[in-house]
Amino acid sequence: MSALTEAASGYRAGRTLPLRVELVRQLKRRRTLVMAGILAVLPFVLLVAFAIGGEPGGRDGQVTLMDTATASGANFAAVNLFVSAGFLLVIPVALFCGDTVASEASWSSLRYLLAAPVPRARLLWSKLVVGLAMSLAAMVLLPLVALAVGTAAYGWGPLQLPTGGALDAGTAAQRLVVVVAYVFVSQLVTAGLAFWLSTRTDAPLGAVGGAVGLTIVGNVLDAVTALGHWRDFLPAHWQFAWADAVQPTPEWSGMVQGTVVSVTYATVLFALAFRHFARKDVVS
Repeated sequence: MSALTEAASGYRAGRTLPLRVELVRQLKRRRTLVMAGILAVLPFVLLVAFAIGGEPGGRDGQVTLMDTATASGANFAAVNLFVSAGFLLVIPVALFCGDTVASEASWSSLRYLLAAPVPRARLLWSKLVVGLAMSLAAMVLLPLVALAVGTAAYGWGPLQLPTGGALDAGTAAQRLVVVVAYVFVSQLVTAGLAFWLSTRTDAPLGAVGGAVGLTIVGNVLDAVTALGHWRDFLPAHWQFAWADAVQPTPEWSGMVQGTVVSVTYATVLFALAFRHFARKDVVS
């Protein structure tokens, strides 16, 4: 009895399932390595595409960000973010946040983790923090590789703006950091959907696919102009507001509104995940 009392008195819920342990477990998984490989390869794919198709140019007198892709390494990195923010970057977020709890259930290891004993809130918190950290790492990896590849191919120089003018290399680097940060915030809704679904199903593919599918539905609804101002309440409506940061004088209003919408939806979804999991009968 005294041994049990001593063990109980030394028990600290906050020390169970340390973040570093969960992080190492997730980093070693094959899907993490595959996703990192896909993101690292994308800049090379675009590089080859530009080499085959020639340098992009404005059409009908209009110049877009894509048309400046080969101007410098900074432009190439910005274009990589532009082509991937709408869909490609949704996948790692849904994967890292949606697979985390459901995979434990599918392996029948979830109940053993809780019997360790790891408090349910602590288990979810550890998995959510690691999932979000890996999602952010994925979003940082892409522009870093693109910047290195673009600099090697097109040289280090200012960020040429579609509207005319340029940002010096130092300012461009700061703006790209802002862009990555905003893209991450805008994807919090997908993270919340995936994490919530992950607590409700034992099928990782269902949680990941459900989050990606609902994100696509949001993009489709945003394309329905008949919805008018109702689209302002859709996270997808603000996903490219980061383009306002790539201007001579950045405009913040769109990113502020997008941040408020994304954080609000994400907070509700994360709260629903914790609430459901606290009451869930874990049998797997």
